[in-house]
Amino acid sequence: MAKKNKNMNRGAAALALVFAVLFFIITGRFLYIQLTGQVDGQVLAARAAQKYEKQQSLEASRGAILDRNGEAIAEDTSAYTLVAILDETLTTNPKKPQHVIDKDKTAEKLAPILDIEKSEALGFLEKDAKQVEFGADGRNLSQTEKLKIEKLKLPGIAFIKNQKRFYPNGVFASHIIGYAQKDEETGKTSGMLGLEKSLDRYLQEKDGLIKYNSDQFGWKLPGSKDKITKPDNGSSVYLTLDQKIQTFLEDSMNQAVKDYNPEKVMAVVADPKTGKILAMSQRPSFNPNTRDITNFYNDIIGYPFEPGSTMKMYTVAAAIEQGVYNGDASYKSGGYKIGKRTIRDHNKTGWGTITYNEGFARSSNVAMINLAMKIGPDAYADYMEKFGFGSKTGIDLPGEEAGKINSDSSISLATASFGQGSTATVIEQIQAATAIANDGQMMKPYIIDQITDPDTKKVVEKNEPKKLGKPISASTAKQVRDLMGSVVTSKNGTGKPFAIEGYDVAGKTGTAQLPGKDGRYMTGKENYLFSFMGMAPKDDPRLLVYVAVQQPELEPTETGSMTTSSIFKTVMQNSLQYLQIQPDQAAGQKVKDKDKEPENPVMDSYIGKNAKDSSGKLRSLSAEPVILGTGSSVEAQNPSEGSVLTKDEKIFLYTGGKAKMPDLSGWSKRDVMKLADLLQLRVSFSGEGFSAKQSIPAGTPVSSNTLLTVELKPPAGN
Repeated sequence: MAKKNKNMNRGAAALALVFAVLFFIITGRFLYIQLTGQVDGQVLAARAAQKYEKQQSLEASRGAILDRNGEAIAEDTSAYTLVAILDETLTTNPKKPQHVIDKDKTAEKLAPILDIEKSEALGFLEKDAKQVEFGADGRNLSQTEKLKIEKLKLPGIAFIKNQKRFYPNGVFASHIIGYAQKDEETGKTSGMLGLEKSLDRYLQEKDGLIKYNSDQFGWKLPGSKDKITKPDNGSSVYLTLDQKIQTFLEDSMNQAVKDYNPEKVMAVVADPKTGKILAMSQRPSFNPNTRDITNFYNDIIGYPFEPGSTMKMYTVAAAIEQGVYNGDASYKSGGYKIGKRTIRDHNKTGWGTITYNEGFARSSNVAMINLAMKIGPDAYADYMEKFGFGSKTGIDLPGEEAGKINSDSSISLATASFGQGSTATVIEQIQAATAIANDGQMMKPYIIDQITDPDTKKVVEKNEPKKLGKPISASTAKQVRDLMGSVVTSKNGTGKPFAIEGYDVAGKTGTAQLPGKDGRYMTGKENYLFSFMGMAPKDDPRLLVYVAVQQPELEPTETGSMTTSSIFKTVMQNSLQYLQIQPDQAAGQKVKDKDKEPENPVMDSYIGKNAKDSSGKLRSLSAEPVILGTGSSVEAQNPSEGSVLTKDEKIFLYTGGKAKMPDLSGWSKRDVMKLADLLQLRVSFSGEGFSAKQSIPAGTPVSSNTLLTVELKPPAGN
């Protein structure tokens, strides 16, 4: 018994020793953890925070791109992804189903809105999944599309809200703005083309975070102190572009494409006193919302080409500045022989012996060659360099290229004098023309006005007009403008189709030959690049407009100048009126007397007058009145008093009360914007061409600040 007790005591002592060792180990471990806060190299506080601290993203917005008046050209907007709930277990009340009940009906209703076939929609709904999306066609849905689907009241159909990059004007300075695209894997939106790409570092946003403590189920704990990292929105980029003038340009280019189906169109509107680009576009173009791109290059700045006779402006300017120009002196037109080669005027035979002033108005190649030879190759090259030709302008757009002036031999000097054998971009020509329009002072073209922080309104970057020297004197610039005025007003001038009633226009036409695949110049009536550089008013130019149309399809009775004048006159006239530059009645009389052209009527004020009587008078002037409102007398009108009317132009008369939305079918973008301006509507465009669909049905009463979405489509056959 004693032996048994002795063994039990030994066992108890051993067990007590084991427990004592364990106690000291645990106690030591506990003290170590308390003192260091670590286990196996991991900080316990961080592990606890990881488990019980939750975070949510605070979404930031990519910076907006705006015109000079703050109108959005590119912005982030709410978008929706369509989803269908297929999990039957989510429906607890059969009277209020939470999943798709009738797949066939659901597919039938959704397909037209998503612009897909019913079978494709049904294919998504028949997948073996608890929840499905509808592919690319079900993503980035607009608020309008979402509302249409919600009105169907289809069980099991829901939306996920997100943001997308949106271009409210559709085809609108597209090669300038470019586009941004979201990476589906990372969710990050990045610029891919144009300013969206080159200014990505400014436009890029950074999402914020909110952190809070939660229980094991994820519910926020009472008294939790939130840790907030504010979202950093991208900077706002203000351009020099003017939405109204850009719309005039886009609209007129659409019409020219419809009428003449050209290979290429390029056009720019600039303020010659500052170098600000007010409008710029080209065709083919694209809609950045759908990215239907066929040409990724901004041709205005990246396409050097042989400009043709618009270069004669700078040749004659150099001759005047050099002191070798005598406008009343005579020369023999028709041909100029250099070695074995004879370079001829555009009509091959010339006009006999004429003065240099007449030669400029007639766009004589021989006149320019004579002047270039008097200037000499070295001095000629020096003047062209002063005008900026052969170098990049440095405009704040990506992808600029420079042309090249070849004038080192007799033959190259001769051809350079009238714009062949040398190249220049449109933006080089715009920069050079500012010197002629601005009393000899050349201005650097630019398109970014300022970049600002949208939250603090602090200016991050600001551009100012930049002078680039005076290649010619003020008196030379005035003499050149007078010669350019004769191009438009004289009976022998090549620019008569560009005259605008009420304004003195100075300009120069261009008809440049195009090199073919074999290196030789192409032949045929249409194989030219037709262009016009114009400025108005002539004595104090406020606007500079350049238009080039390449290889239009012409009827036997049509000329190349018809294609460029259709754009130039629409844009210049409407822009001058929009900027409230008053018509010069003397200039209008001069055009009427010299060219015997019919006088366009001027818009009267109809405010306070009977709407029906006013409508009748407008119809007698070949205008198309559109009466809006429920009153009997006119309270507001668009266009305003003093505007020069064109045939079949829509004139909007508002009579007060609730205005009803007209049927916009076939309307131009410009007419839609005139309507929106008068009724103070917000308008968003998609597509290119003329109005095909409208979000507000015809006959619906509208209120100010209502959003009108218009889908544009090219005319049939284009």
